[in-house]
Amino acid sequence: MQPFLDPSLSYEDNYANGPFGSFASALELPLPPGGGGCPEGAGEGGMRDEPRERFLGIPVHSTFGIPAGPLLNSRFVAAAFAHGFDLCVYKTVRSAARASHPWPNTLAVECDGDLAPDQTLIAHACEKNRVPRSITNSFGVPSQSPDVWQADMLAALRSAQHGQVLIGSFQGSGEGVAQIADYARAARLVAETGVPVLEANLSCPNEGKKGLLCFDTEKANAIVDAIRKEVADRPLLLKLAYFEDTSALQALVRALGGKVEGFCAINTLSARVVDANGQPALPGAGRDISGICGATIRWAGLLMTQKLAALRADNNMRFAIVSNGGVLTPADDKEYRDAGADAVMSATGAMWNTQLAQQIKKERCHDLK
Repeated sequence: MQPFLDPSLSYEDNYANGPFGSFASALELPLPPGGGGCPEGAGEGGMRDEPRERFLGIPVHSTFGIPAGPLLNSRFVAAAFAHGFDLCVYKTVRSAARASHPWPNTLAVECDGDLAPDQTLIAHACEKNRVPRSITNSFGVPSQSPDVWQADMLAALRSAQHGQVLIGSFQGSGEGVAQIADYARAARLVAETGVPVLEANLSCPNEGKKGLLCFDTEKANAIVDAIRKEVADRPLLLKLAYFEDTSALQALVRALGGKVEGFCAINTLSARVVDANGQPALPGAGRDISGICGATIRWAGLLMTQKLAALRADNNMRFAIVSNGGVLTPADDKEYRDAGADAVMSATGAMWNTQLAQQIKKERCHDLK
């Protein structure tokens, strides 16, 4: 039950000393024990059968993994690959160093059902012997400088075994034209590491719900065009927020569905978080609203998957749908795939259950029989 990213530590301490629990133990092994496909019939060193699935045309053992967020550096990525998470997204990087929000960043939130619009949640420290149903995600998209993260991303890439894929997530900084140019610059820096798939984050919850780039089709289109001019030889995914307005999502898909290889959805949902006394639970200006992860946002992730799948069919497009939000069990994975997801990812669920990939592979292989 020990999470591989420790909520009781700062981002900096996690980066320097993590991962923890069974992820830390995996780094001591000479070969990854979970790199194969179906759990039964493992061969020597844990490598199993040949890849049975495909992701963007790339053979993979499974289209299941961990999204941008908890895999802070190459040690986290290597441990995730070793545990059978075959699609791993390296923590979102920038073209210049950016500090994290101060600790705490991850708190447990009390929300038994689905997160409702404008809902206020009570947050408290994660308990050591209790897996939280949902958590806050309030880091602020920190990044090491490129001279640090490029070398480390290359190390993460080298830890991928046959049938596993590393995805490089990035985000532009600044305003207006400068921000568009910085997205292209960050994309080029990521591509220089050799990472086979890029993911542009257009849905940072710290930007505020109304300011999310994915809701501005014209600017998102300009960002994609700028990235494509800089990097034309790599599949590009766009990370989206939840769209309440289906017509706005339709406009985005029609504009960009033929320019990119896929959409990732969702990022977090935003909510006001307070402590037991009704005071802001997270210190610092502008942190009264936090991104929420976990089971309480599963409804939104599933609905976005269904919307994207319908728009893909209606517009005769072929983009991939990479889904996440509240994936805690193999049943959640199946529900997403039934809704139209081509790949499924888990952050909160994987952090506390490092065997989740193996459990999902077992269920998927059972379904094939």
